[in-house]
Amino acid sequence: MSTLVLTDPKFLDHDPGPGHVESPARLDAIMAELGRAPLAGVTIETPRPASDAEIEAVHSPRYRARLASLEGQYDELDPDTAVSPGSWEAARLAAGAAVGAALAVMKGDADNAFALVRPPGHHARPNRAMGFCLLNNAAIAAEAARRAGAERVLILDWDVHHGNGTQEIFEAREDILYMSVHQYPFYPGTGAAAEVGVGAGRGATVNCALPGGQADADYGVVFHDLFLPVGRTFAPDLIIVSAGFDAHARDPLAEMRVTERGFAAMGSAVRELAAGTCGGKLVLLLEGGYDLGALASSVHATLEALTGRHEDFPKGAGTAAIDAVLTTRAALRSAGRIVSPT
Repeated sequence: MSTLVLTDPKFLDHDPGPGHVESPARLDAIMAELGRAPLAGVTIETPRPASDAEIEAVHSPRYRARLASLEGQYDELDPDTAVSPGSWEAARLAAGAAVGAALAVMKGDADNAFALVRPPGHHARPNRAMGFCLLNNAAIAAEAARRAGAERVLILDWDVHHGNGTQEIFEAREDILYMSVHQYPFYPGTGAAAEVGVGAGRGATVNCALPGGQADADYGVVFHDLFLPVGRTFAPDLIIVSAGFDAHARDPLAEMRVTERGFAAMGSAVRELAAGTCGGKLVLLLEGGYDLGALASSVHATLEALTGRHEDFPKGAGTAAIDAVLTTRAALRSAGRIVSPT
Protein backbone atom coordinates (compact mmCIF):
# COMPACT_ATOMS: atom_id res chain seq x y z
CA MET A 1 0.00 0.00 0.00
CA SER A 2 1.44 3.39 -1.02
CA THR A 3 1.14 6.40 1.25
CA LEU A 4 2.14 9.86 0.09
CA VAL A 5 3.44 12.24 2.76
CA LEU A 6 3.52 15.91 1.81
CA THR A 7 5.62 18.26 3.91
CA ASP A 8 8.16 21.07 3.57
CA PRO A 9 10.85 22.64 5.79
CA LYS A 10 9.21 26.00 5.06
CA PHE A 11 6.47 25.02 7.51
CA LEU A 12 9.07 25.68 10.20
CA ASP A 13 9.17 29.36 9.18
CA HIS A 14 5.76 29.92 10.74
CA ASP A 15 6.68 30.98 14.29
CA PRO A 16 3.86 32.21 16.55
CA GLY A 17 6.37 33.36 19.15
CA PRO A 18 8.34 32.23 22.22
CA GLY A 19 6.51 29.72 24.38
CA HIS A 20 3.67 29.16 21.91
CA VAL A 21 2.60 25.50 21.88
CA GLU A 22 2.01 25.49 18.10
CA SER A 23 5.74 25.69 17.52
CA PRO A 24 8.09 24.56 14.72
CA ALA A 25 9.32 21.88 17.14
CA ARG A 26 6.09 19.96 16.49
CA LEU A 27 7.01 19.16 12.91
CA ASP A 28 10.67 18.61 13.81
CA ALA A 29 9.59 15.93 16.31
CA ILE A 30 7.41 14.16 13.75
CA MET A 31 10.09 14.13 11.07
CA ALA A 32 12.73 12.94 13.55
CA GLU A 33 10.49 10.00 14.47
CA LEU A 34 9.93 9.12 10.81
CA GLY A 35 13.69 9.29 10.28
CA ARG A 36 14.32 7.05 13.28
CA ALA A 37 11.72 4.47 12.22
CA PRO A 38 10.99 4.80 8.50
CA LEU A 39 7.95 3.01 7.12
CA ALA A 40 7.87 0.92 3.97
CA GLY A 41 5.45 2.27 1.40
CA VAL A 42 5.78 5.91 2.45
CA THR A 43 6.95 8.43 -0.13
CA ILE A 44 7.75 11.97 1.05
CA GLU A 45 7.30 14.86 -1.39
CA THR A 46 7.14 18.66 -1.17
CA PRO A 47 3.88 20.46 -1.95
CA ARG A 48 3.08 23.52 -4.03
CA PRO A 49 1.35 26.60 -2.58
CA ALA A 50 -2.41 26.90 -2.91
CA SER A 51 -3.55 29.33 -5.58
CA ASP A 52 -5.60 32.42 -4.82
CA ALA A 53 -8.58 30.76 -6.48
CA GLU A 54 -8.26 27.63 -4.34
CA ILE A 55 -8.09 29.73 -1.18
CA GLU A 56 -10.98 31.99 -2.23
CA ALA A 57 -13.23 29.00 -2.81
CA VAL A 58 -13.42 28.93 1.02
CA HIS A 59 -12.22 32.31 2.30
CA SER A 60 -13.25 35.78 1.25
CA PRO A 61 -10.92 37.65 -1.14
CA ARG A 62 -10.62 40.41 1.44
CA TYR A 63 -9.45 38.00 4.13
CA ARG A 64 -6.93 36.35 1.80
CA ALA A 65 -5.57 39.77 0.83
CA ARG A 66 -5.30 40.73 4.51
CA LEU A 67 -3.18 37.65 5.26
CA ALA A 68 -1.04 38.23 2.17
CA SER A 69 -0.42 41.82 3.26
CA LEU A 70 1.17 40.52 6.47
CA GLU A 71 3.90 38.60 4.63
CA GLY A 72 7.27 39.49 6.14
CA GLN A 73 5.69 40.93 9.30
CA TYR A 74 4.90 40.01 12.87
CA ASP A 75 1.29 40.51 13.93
CA GLU A 76 -1.29 39.11 16.34
CA LEU A 77 -4.61 38.15 14.74
CA ASP A 78 -6.35 37.01 17.91
CA PRO A 79 -5.15 36.21 21.45
CA ASP A 80 -4.04 32.72 20.32
CA THR A 81 -3.05 33.30 16.70
CA ALA A 82 0.03 35.18 15.55
CA VAL A 83 1.98 35.48 12.31
CA SER A 84 5.69 35.87 11.64
CA PRO A 85 7.52 36.83 8.42
CA GLY A 86 7.28 33.29 7.03
CA SER A 87 3.70 32.54 8.06
CA TRP A 88 1.85 33.46 4.88
CA GLU A 89 4.08 31.28 2.71
CA ALA A 90 3.73 28.42 5.21
CA ALA A 91 -0.07 28.81 5.26
CA ARG A 92 -0.27 28.79 1.46
CA LEU A 93 1.93 25.70 1.36
CA ALA A 94 -0.20 23.98 4.02
CA ALA A 95 -3.35 24.60 2.01
CA GLY A 96 -1.55 23.54 -1.17
CA ALA A 97 -0.36 20.34 0.49
CA ALA A 98 -3.96 19.55 1.44
CA VAL A 99 -5.11 20.14 -2.13
CA GLY A 100 -2.19 18.18 -3.55
CA ALA A 101 -2.88 15.24 -1.27
CA ALA A 102 -6.55 15.15 -2.27
CA LEU A 103 -5.84 15.38 -5.99
CA ALA A 104 -3.05 12.78 -5.87
CA VAL A 105 -5.33 10.27 -4.16
CA MET A 106 -8.21 11.00 -6.52
CA LYS A 107 -5.95 10.50 -9.55
CA GLY A 108 -4.61 7.22 -8.16
CA ASP A 109 -1.05 8.45 -7.70
CA ALA A 110 -1.15 7.12 -4.12
CA ASP A 111 -3.49 4.87 -2.16
CA ASN A 112 -3.77 7.46 0.59
CA ALA A 113 -1.93 10.56 1.77
CA PHE A 114 -0.96 12.45 4.92
CA ALA A 115 -0.14 16.18 4.70
CA LEU A 116 2.17 16.99 7.62
CA VAL A 117 1.62 20.71 7.72
CA ARG A 118 1.50 23.75 9.91
CA PRO A 119 -0.18 26.06 10.67
CA PRO A 120 -3.25 23.87 11.29
CA GLY A 121 -6.56 24.83 9.76
CA HIS A 122 -9.88 23.62 11.17
CA HIS A 123 -10.68 26.69 13.30
CA ALA A 124 -10.13 29.15 10.43
CA ARG A 125 -13.42 30.79 9.46
CA PRO A 126 -14.29 32.33 6.08
CA ASN A 127 -13.22 35.81 7.19
CA ARG A 128 -11.14 35.26 10.31
CA ALA A 129 -8.10 33.50 11.73
CA MET A 130 -8.72 31.62 14.97
CA GLY A 131 -7.23 29.04 17.29
CA PHE A 132 -3.72 28.90 15.74
CA CYS A 133 -5.30 28.55 12.26
CA LEU A 134 -4.91 30.88 9.26
CA LEU A 135 -6.40 28.99 6.29
CA ASN A 136 -8.86 26.12 6.55
CA ASN A 137 -6.82 23.38 4.91
CA ALA A 138 -9.52 20.68 5.07
CA ALA A 139 -12.17 22.93 3.57
CA ILE A 140 -9.86 24.12 0.79
CA ALA A 141 -9.00 20.50 -0.05
CA ALA A 142 -12.66 19.47 -0.02
CA GLU A 143 -13.60 22.23 -2.45
CA ALA A 144 -10.70 21.32 -4.73
CA ALA A 145 -11.84 17.70 -4.68
CA ARG A 146 -15.38 18.72 -5.58
CA ARG A 147 -14.08 20.70 -8.57
CA ALA A 148 -12.03 17.66 -9.58
CA GLY A 149 -15.12 15.46 -9.73
CA ALA A 150 -15.86 14.21 -6.21
CA GLU A 151 -19.63 14.48 -5.83
CA ARG A 152 -19.57 13.86 -2.08
CA VAL A 153 -16.73 14.50 0.38
CA LEU A 154 -16.62 13.34 3.99
CA ILE A 155 -14.55 15.39 6.46
CA LEU A 156 -13.92 13.51 9.71
CA ASP A 157 -12.36 15.57 12.50
CA TRP A 158 -10.81 13.76 15.47
CA ASP A 159 -8.91 16.74 16.90
CA VAL A 160 -9.83 17.24 20.56
CA HIS A 161 -11.17 20.72 19.75
CA HIS A 162 -14.28 21.11 17.61
CA GLY A 163 -13.54 22.34 14.08
CA ASN A 164 -15.87 25.30 14.19
CA GLY A 165 -14.43 26.84 11.03
CA THR A 166 -14.99 23.73 8.92
CA GLN A 167 -18.50 23.33 10.27
CA GLU A 168 -19.36 26.96 9.55
CA ILE A 169 -18.11 26.73 5.98
CA PHE A 170 -20.16 23.64 5.11
CA GLU A 171 -23.12 23.58 7.52
CA ALA A 172 -25.64 24.48 4.78
CA ARG A 173 -24.24 21.93 2.29
CA GLU A 174 -25.47 18.37 1.69
CA ASP A 175 -22.58 17.34 -0.57
CA ILE A 176 -19.95 17.65 2.20
CA LEU A 177 -20.55 15.70 5.39
CA TYR A 178 -18.73 16.99 8.48
CA MET A 179 -18.28 14.63 11.45
CA SER A 180 -16.43 15.60 14.63
CA VAL A 181 -15.58 13.92 17.92
CA HIS A 182 -14.24 16.37 20.50
CA GLN A 183 -14.10 17.34 24.14
CA TYR A 184 -17.16 19.37 25.15
CA PRO A 185 -17.76 21.88 26.62
CA PHE A 186 -14.34 23.11 25.63
CA TYR A 187 -12.65 25.55 23.25
CA PRO A 188 -14.04 26.92 20.93
CA GLY A 189 -17.46 26.42 22.56
CA THR A 190 -19.18 24.91 19.54
CA GLY A 191 -19.95 21.32 18.58
CA ALA A 192 -23.01 20.35 20.61
CA ALA A 193 -24.87 17.27 19.37
CA ALA A 194 -27.84 19.46 18.43
CA GLU A 195 -25.70 21.24 15.80
CA VAL A 196 -26.72 19.11 12.81
CA GLY A 197 -26.47 21.63 9.97
CA VAL A 198 -28.92 24.11 8.50
CA GLY A 199 -31.13 24.33 5.44
CA ALA A 200 -30.13 21.86 2.74
CA GLY A 201 -27.29 20.72 4.99
CA ARG A 202 -29.51 19.64 7.87
CA GLY A 203 -28.32 16.19 8.89
CA ALA A 204 -24.92 16.59 7.21
CA THR A 205 -23.19 17.82 10.37
CA VAL A 206 -22.48 15.14 12.99
CA ASN A 207 -21.10 16.21 16.36
CA CYS A 208 -20.20 13.72 19.08
CA ALA A 209 -19.52 15.86 22.15
CA LEU A 210 -17.56 13.94 24.79
CA PRO A 211 -16.66 14.93 28.34
CA GLY A 212 -13.01 14.85 29.33
CA GLY A 213 -11.39 11.61 30.43
CA GLN A 214 -12.35 9.44 27.45
CA ALA A 215 -9.92 6.73 26.36
CA ASP A 216 -9.30 4.48 23.35
CA ALA A 217 -12.33 2.23 23.96
CA ASP A 218 -14.60 5.26 24.25
CA TYR A 219 -13.46 6.55 20.87
CA GLY A 220 -14.07 3.05 19.56
CA VAL A 221 -17.77 3.22 20.30
CA VAL A 222 -17.94 6.64 18.58
CA PHE A 223 -16.41 5.19 15.43
CA HIS A 224 -18.22 1.85 15.34
CA ASP A 225 -21.67 2.98 16.46
CA LEU A 226 -21.77 6.42 14.84
CA PHE A 227 -19.09 7.49 12.37
CA LEU A 228 -18.75 4.27 10.37
CA PRO A 229 -22.49 3.68 9.79
CA VAL A 230 -23.08 7.34 8.91
CA GLY A 231 -20.07 7.33 6.61
CA ARG A 232 -21.18 4.17 4.82
CA THR A 233 -24.66 5.61 4.27
CA PHE A 234 -23.21 8.88 2.91
CA ALA A 235 -20.97 6.90 0.49
CA PRO A 236 -18.34 9.60 -0.11
CA ASP A 237 -16.05 9.82 -3.12
CA LEU A 238 -13.21 11.00 -0.86
CA ILE A 239 -12.55 11.06 2.89
CA ILE A 240 -10.52 13.88 4.46
CA VAL A 241 -9.47 13.60 8.12
CA SER A 242 -8.61 16.60 10.26
CA ALA A 243 -6.10 14.58 12.24
CA GLY A 244 -5.32 16.32 15.49
CA PHE A 245 -3.46 14.38 18.18
CA ASP A 246 -4.31 16.55 21.18
CA ALA A 247 -6.72 13.95 22.60
CA HIS A 248 -3.58 12.08 23.71
CA ALA A 249 -3.31 11.41 27.43
CA ARG A 250 -0.12 13.49 27.67
CA ASP A 251 -1.34 16.54 25.75
CA PRO A 252 -1.15 19.75 27.82
CA LEU A 253 -4.19 21.46 26.27
CA ALA A 254 -6.90 18.86 26.86
CA GLU A 255 -8.18 16.19 29.24
CA MET A 256 -8.60 13.03 27.16
CA ARG A 257 -6.77 9.72 27.66
CA VAL A 258 -6.20 8.43 24.12
CA THR A 259 -2.94 6.58 23.36
CA GLU A 260 -0.99 6.28 20.13
CA ARG A 261 -2.57 2.85 19.61
CA GLY A 262 -5.97 4.51 19.85
CA PHE A 263 -4.98 6.86 17.03
CA ALA A 264 -3.76 3.86 15.04
CA ALA A 265 -7.19 2.28 15.54
CA MET A 266 -8.83 5.48 14.27
CA GLY A 267 -6.54 5.36 11.24
CA SER A 268 -7.43 1.70 10.61
CA ALA A 269 -11.14 2.46 10.92
CA VAL A 270 -11.13 5.32 8.41
CA ARG A 271 -8.87 3.36 6.03
CA GLU A 272 -11.38 0.51 6.04
CA LEU A 273 -14.29 2.95 5.66
CA ALA A 274 -12.55 4.46 2.64
CA ALA A 275 -11.86 1.00 1.19
CA GLY A 276 -15.54 0.13 1.46
CA THR A 277 -16.98 3.38 0.11
CA CYS A 278 -14.58 5.21 -2.21
CA GLY A 279 -11.90 2.86 -3.40
CA GLY A 280 -9.63 3.71 -0.48
CA LYS A 281 -9.39 7.43 -1.30
CA LEU A 282 -8.28 8.87 2.03
CA VAL A 283 -6.37 12.02 3.00
CA LEU A 284 -5.19 13.03 6.47
CA LEU A 285 -4.20 16.57 7.40
CA LEU A 286 -2.25 17.41 10.54
CA GLU A 287 -4.13 19.61 12.99
CA GLY A 288 -3.30 19.82 16.72
CA GLY A 289 -1.13 17.86 19.16
CA TYR A 290 1.17 19.64 21.58
CA ASP A 291 3.14 17.09 23.59
CA LEU A 292 6.06 16.54 21.23
CA GLY A 293 6.72 12.90 22.06
CA ALA A 294 3.05 11.95 22.05
CA LEU A 295 2.51 13.79 18.77
CA ALA A 296 5.43 12.11 17.03
CA SER A 297 4.55 8.59 18.20
CA SER A 298 0.85 9.07 17.39
CA VAL A 299 1.54 10.31 13.86
CA HIS A 300 3.88 7.35 13.32
CA ALA A 301 1.28 4.89 14.60
CA THR A 302 -1.36 6.41 12.33
CA LEU A 303 0.96 6.13 9.33
CA GLU A 304 1.48 2.48 10.23
CA ALA A 305 -2.28 2.06 9.88
CA LEU A 306 -2.34 3.89 6.55
CA THR A 307 0.38 1.61 5.19
CA GLY A 308 -1.55 -1.54 6.07
CA ARG A 309 -1.14 -2.45 9.75
CA HIS A 310 -4.52 -3.16 11.33
CA GLU A 311 -5.29 -1.94 14.85
CA ASP A 312 -8.54 -2.63 16.73
CA PHE A 313 -10.02 -0.43 19.42
CA PRO A 314 -10.03 -2.07 22.85
CA LYS A 315 -13.37 -3.05 24.36
CA GLY A 316 -14.95 -1.49 27.41
CA ALA A 317 -16.38 1.91 26.50
CA GLY A 318 -17.77 3.85 29.43
CA THR A 319 -21.30 5.11 29.88
CA ALA A 320 -20.36 8.72 29.08
CA ALA A 321 -19.20 7.84 25.56
CA ILE A 322 -22.17 5.54 24.96
CA ASP A 323 -24.56 8.26 26.11
CA ALA A 324 -22.85 10.82 23.86
CA VAL A 325 -23.27 8.54 20.85
CA LEU A 326 -26.95 7.98 21.66
CA THR A 327 -27.49 11.74 22.03
CA THR A 328 -25.94 12.38 18.62
CA ARG A 329 -27.95 9.60 16.99
CA ALA A 330 -31.15 11.11 18.43
CA ALA A 331 -30.21 14.55 17.10
CA LEU A 332 -29.60 13.07 13.65
CA ARG A 333 -32.93 11.25 13.70
CA SER A 334 -34.67 14.56 14.44
CA ALA A 335 -32.89 15.99 11.41
CA GLY A 336 -34.12 13.17 9.19
CA ARG A 337 -30.92 11.13 9.01
CA ILE A 338 -31.41 7.52 10.05
CA VAL A 339 -28.31 5.91 11.55
CA SER A 340 -28.35 2.16 11.03
CA PRO A 341 -26.49 -0.09 13.47
CA THR A 342 -23.12 -1.44 12.38
